[in-house]
Amino acid sequence: MKKLFIIFGIVALASCKPNLKVDTPTANGLDFSNYVAVGNSVTAGYADGSLYRSGQINSYPNMLASHFGLLGQSIVFKQPLLRSDAGFPSPKRVLGYYTDCTGATSLAPTFTTDPVDSLDNTNISVEGPFNNFGIPGIRAIDYLIPGYADLAAAYGFPYAKRMFTNSAWRPLDELKLSSPTFFTLWLGTNDVLGYALSGGEENTTLAIHPNNISDFNQFRAGYDSVLSVLTRTGAKGVLLNIPDITTIPFFTTIPANGMVLDTIQASKLNAATGTTMFRAGNNYFIIQDISAPGGARQMKDGELVLLSIPQDSLKCYGWGSLVPIPKRYVLTHDEVAKINGAITSINAHIAGKAVAMNLPLVDINTFLKNAMTGYMYNGVSYTTQFISGGAFSLDGVHLTPRGQALVANEIIRAMNSFYKSTLPMIDVHQYPGIRFPL
Repeated sequence: MKKLFIIFGIVALASCKPNLKVDTPTANGLDFSNYVAVGNSVTAGYADGSLYRSGQINSYPNMLASHFGLLGQSIVFKQPLLRSDAGFPSPKRVLGYYTDCTGATSLAPTFTTDPVDSLDNTNISVEGPFNNFGIPGIRAIDYLIPGYADLAAAYGFPYAKRMFTNSAWRPLDELKLSSPTFFTLWLGTNDVLGYALSGGEENTTLAIHPNNISDFNQFRAGYDSVLSVLTRTGAKGVLLNIPDITTIPFFTTIPANGMVLDTIQASKLNAATGTTMFRAGNNYFIIQDISAPGGARQMKDGELVLLSIPQDSLKCYGWGSLVPIPKRYVLTHDEVAKINGAITSINAHIAGKAVAMNLPLVDINTFLKNAMTGYMYNGVSYTTQFISGGAFSLDGVHLTPRGQALVANEIIRAMNSFYKSTLPMIDVHQYPGIRFPL
């Protein structure tokens, strides 16, 4: 991605003295000295399928905290920083060369070979309380679960346990150690996302991370409790809603009709299946569906193939044609409708709380929908396309540092408009995008 550099020349006559005045940023009464960011993985700086130190440093809360320093206030912003960039608790993805089952080599996400630092499992709560309260995987309903940190660690999510003062507490109790003067709250995504990422394969036997959509009443109780704690001392803040999954490349990169065949391939598949459904050009994948005759059918427009599907299985082993794609890699119309209904309800509640609590709302849902066709910043277009779009990282769900900066600017824009502050926008291009191999 190329940056466009424009050089502005100012020419003044020798007899003239230019009167150039730069406006000083103003907070208009806002106090950022103890800014607390509550959220989940994006807030924490998670990217490329893992959490790592530079991702935390390039998180939108840390960007904002640094930027608030322009106002001349003394800013304290503590993050539970990891020791390395390898990834925690598992290796992160990097862009590298991959040879597929056909023998073709191309750039694709692979895993770093750098060793994960085992010392990152050490509890560092003595360094807190932390201002970045972003916890990967956490739902709004989890804030009311006693012993959440221990439960999460048992299921392979040890991040909360390394930062909590008491792992037997509810996350809400840990949050009470903070007394923010300003906050951002971006919570609710994981109350829907686990179900979507699993292809609608619910597991309601687990206390946390059950891959089901949170009960709305439980979501409301958790969200409202968090907001109550954040505002109990009169802190101002900004709320963010949650995105439509069709703006996230994990769900849109592989189209439902992504099986491209030539005439010979289509003819062979028709002969093998005893049908006439295949033709030259784009074809809809065959998926598992127990309600369909024979337990399989072709996909339809509006249904989604997940990026987690093994690519070699599609290319060389007949998945989507002779072998129906397993259910866990697909979202059907009914599942998409269920997800959309939950997102609509959650976003309506967040919007209602913004009005009731007199707080500005960042409409991330609309922002990402607009970015699907391109969001221009300083001559560069950012989209929601996987890798090439520049905003989403190599896991197709979380943001690059530049994507984080775009979110930070949306927060600044909402804050300035609502509170009449005059904080300038962040320079998105000072942060890295996806790194290509040398």
